[in-house]
Amino acid sequence: MTQHTFPETLLARARDIRLVIFDIDGVLTDGSLFFDNNGQEYKAFNSKDGHGIRMLLEGGIEIALITGRQSELVLHRADNLKIPRDRIWQGYRDKRPAFDDLLAKTGLSAANIAYVGDDVVDLPVMAQVGLAIAVGDAHYYVKQHAHWVAQTAGGRGAAREICEMLLHVQGKLQAKLESYLT
Repeated sequence: MTQHTFPETLLARARDIRLVIFDIDGVLTDGSLFFDNNGQEYKAFNSKDGHGIRMLLEGGIEIALITGRQSELVLHRADNLKIPRDRIWQGYRDKRPAFDDLLAKTGLSAANIAYVGDDVVDLPVMAQVGLAIAVGDAHYYVKQHAHWVAQTAGGRGAAREICEMLLHVQGKLQAKLESYLT
């Protein structure tokens, strides 16, 4: 993450975040969907994004995934990143019921949750959370309604940028980075 100066409004919202919800297609991937001749679906995930998510988890911030599509690949990636299966909702084009379920399961306030999205189907949940974030190549209307827009595109390091921003704002990033030198 390059050095940023963050607006005070973002800092105030980001300090209280305890859980981040990521959309999948267009956020943790670049939105491309690959199918073979048998209909098998493939997705490409960014390893830097994955490491950012691990850093966030190690920093005490939980992760949840809500996606409109259904894919075994999402479960494999979540297992790889140590995201608990009870924090994954798939097949939710309307993401509000999944968000309501998440609130009930965690007992967290919406103010303590960030949502990262890229398209208009993400807006109903983005409008409810304490910190709404758009990836750099999100739909223009999503960017207009986000509290913060990452510089990086979905599936190309946006999640890493977001994770490092949250760790930085919460005073955890520098120690985490320095831990790699020992």
